[in-house]
Order: sequence, then structure tokens, then C-alpha cells
Amino acid sequence: MNSYLFSCEHATCAVPEAYRELFRGEEDVVESGEGWEPGSLNLAQAFSMKFRTPLVHGDVTRLLIDLEKDGDERWSRFALKLPEATRAKVADRHERPFRAQLLQRIAEDLRRHASVLHVIVHTSAEIDGRVRLETPAEVPLAQAIASAWRNQMRAAELDVLHFHDAERNATEAFLAQEFAGQSYAQLRLTVAQSFFLEGRPWRWETLKKFLVDSLPPAVDEARALSGPGSPSTAPV
Repeated sequence: MNSYLFSCEHATCAVPEAYRELFRGEEDVVESGEGWEPGSLNLAQAFSMKFRTPLVHGDVTRLLIDLEKDGDERWSRFALKLPEATRAKVADRHERPFRAQLLQRIAEDLRRHASVLHVIVHTSAEIDGRVRLETPAEVPLAQAIASAWRNQMRAAELDVLHFHDAERNATEAFLAQEFAGQSYAQLRLTVAQSFFLEGRPWRWETLKKFLVDSLPPAVDEARALSGPGSPSTAPV
């Protein structure tokens, strides 16, 4: 039996009270796509509710700390104004619990299930009207699921690309090192923000329902295949 895990790093543009002064006068920037990914939390929650599994998500704007990155890359031009000791506290309060929750969830699920599919939910303003699936090359299970899901989207006339050889971000690489092998499959789902903000080319609620309902059949189809082929490194 397959288990599902859903996560969302850039879920909110929230700024804790202690750091409000850091962003004073820059509220528009924080609330823009630079500060978070509009619609990502709403979509991730829909998956979490459908599959009755807790959602792991970021709790602050990525302009305070970017949970996808490591080291100095985590800090925006605003966060770099904070003393190093303060930034360390930010990481302790927000990054470490986020990663710890993911580690705990994956470990617990693998004790009870043969495999875990981890869907990492994003939205983007750069892929107008499109859905993008990304999987690392060395995980055939994730490749097969994404390919089956892509085919369902195309049949529904969604504009979708599947990148078969996606580079992992820092958090994804961290988790892959902890849970090597075919039992843990990462799949990054990115949806155009035009669906959420403008209702195009599909209404947001329609898209959400389709994505949530079409994932289980894609998983079933992928697992029924005798074995994955040799995926191309190009988007298809």
C-alpha cells in the first residue's frame, strides 16, 4: 500500500510580530509573489483533506527564511539585515521544526507502508496557465506516477509539462539522503498562479478537484506497470 505526504514551503506571507519592523514600509513586497506562493496552501490543504493526512507547511514568509534553501541562500535582502545570532534563532524556530516534521512523517509512514509518495506543492507566476511536474531521475516510482498523472491532465486538455531530471532543492536533497531507495518518491507539483488569482484557463475550484481526484488513478496506473522505462531528461 502506498502512503501520501503533502508539503508546502511557501504557504504564507506571515511575518511574526518580532520581525515586523524589518519589513515596515515593504508590506506590498511581502504580500507579493516574492514573499509567498498564492494558492499553494489552499491546494495543499485540498490534497491533505482528500487523503486524510496531516499537511506539513511553512509558517512565515520566505523573505524571512526560505525553507527550500540552505546556508546563506535562505536569507533575503531583508533577513540579511538581522544579526547572525537572530537569523540562527529564526532557523531554529521555523526551519528545523519544518524539516523535523517531514522526517517524522516519512519515517512513521515507512514503518506502516511499503512506500511514500511525497507531493511538494508550489504555485508560480512564471508558468502562466500551465501545470508543471518535476521528478528526480533516479526515482522510477515518482517518474511513473508523474507520467501517468501528466497523461490524465493532457486528456483533460490541461497544458502540462513533466521534467524527468529535476534538480532537488536543499530540503528535498536532505530528505532524499535520509530516505534513500525506491520506498520514498518525491514529486514536485507547480501550478500557475493564474488559476488561483484570475480563474484562468480553469476555475480554481475546478482545477483543485481535478488534481485531487486524478492523483489516485495515476498512482494505481503507475504501480500496475511492469517497470519504468528510460526517461528522457527533457520536459515532455
